[in-house]
Amino acid sequence: MPSHTETRKREILDRLCAMARQRLPAGSGIAAADAAEDFIRRFYADVATEDLAARQADDLYGAAIALFAFGRARAPGKAKVRVYNPRLAEHGWASTHTVIEIVNDDMPFLVDSVTAEINRRELSVHLVLHPVVPFKRDAGGAALAIDPKGGRESCMHVEIDAQGDSAQLDAIRAGVEGALADVRACVEDWKPMLASARAALDGLAQDKPPRPAEEIAVARDFLEWLVADNFTFLGYREYEYQGEGTSFRSVIKADRGLGLARSADFVVFDVLRRIAELPAQLQHFVRAPELLRVAKANRSSTVHSSAYQDAIGVKVYGKAGNVAGEQVILGLFTSAAFMQRPRDIPLLRDKAAAVTKRAGVAASGHSSKALQ
Repeated sequence: MPSHTETRKREILDRLCAMARQRLPAGSGIAAADAAEDFIRRFYADVATEDLAARQADDLYGAAIALFAFGRARAPGKAKVRVYNPRLAEHGWASTHTVIEIVNDDMPFLVDSVTAEINRRELSVHLVLHPVVPFKRDAGGAALAIDPKGGRESCMHVEIDAQGDSAQLDAIRAGVEGALADVRACVEDWKPMLASARAALDGLAQDKPPRPAEEIAVARDFLEWLVADNFTFLGYREYEYQGEGTSFRSVIKADRGLGLARSADFVVFDVLRRIAELPAQLQHFVRAPELLRVAKANRSSTVHSSAYQDAIGVKVYGKAGNVAGEQVILGLFTSAAFMQRPRDIPLLRDKAAAVTKRAGVAASGHSSKALQ
């Protein structure tokens, strides 16, 4: 038997759907009441009953229909974004918050990336509704119906602190569009990025870099661990090192950028852009022969999280055995990686063992356990 809360929610949704039947034409088209009713029920499916009951029916109806109407036409392969302040006279419903509406192909990282962009602007997120709707569209992007056989689309309604300045609204829209474009680049290039990481791994076995066998084995183990769902791949780039001293240059290899690093304008390490200006000892550090390095990139991520990106560098060697370049894998270590013990992570386990050895504590004693 349905609970009182479930009954109350059904009554509210039934009322909103009745409003659609009163205000929209009957029929089977995308603009008809049946399609609107389907969308309304999806839109509010995960909203708590008390949150629905706290709002006016006209505002609940208006918020759902506004996003539904906004998404009825969308250019294929592009996100559609609107940022506005709903006003009763202009939009048919009202809100005390600024509203962001997004219709996009469904893909990973959308909600996290959008909220991270909003938080980056030091704005509060008050509400996120995110139904995934199967729209059937024609070749030009016009919606024909909501159909289980249609493409899964992310329909996002986000309410944030009210912004009164039109320039602020435009800046927020541009920021959200940029974040969504970055998400699309990462999702589209995920398999090529993973393939590039595996190619770097295979290269360690085939190319026999001029490094100690133990160092090569650790690097291979670490890359194997990386691709085993311990890293979220967001970018890939290859560098070629040319010249010496004041003529030393770090050249981005054309057509080898993936994900966030598709464009040569994307900065991974600021130091590589002005490498010729660096003192000799710092140039030596960049071209140090060690096979693998793990560092933080110069910028925070726009995808999935606003944390600074992790950069995995795999050196490339010339015929003479000198460092001739570097493959850089960009992304974020996953939450699963942070839950693991250092002794279970290649590269870290050797560092942990070295620290333990230098500490000189008995392996079975309390001090050793505390140190571990």
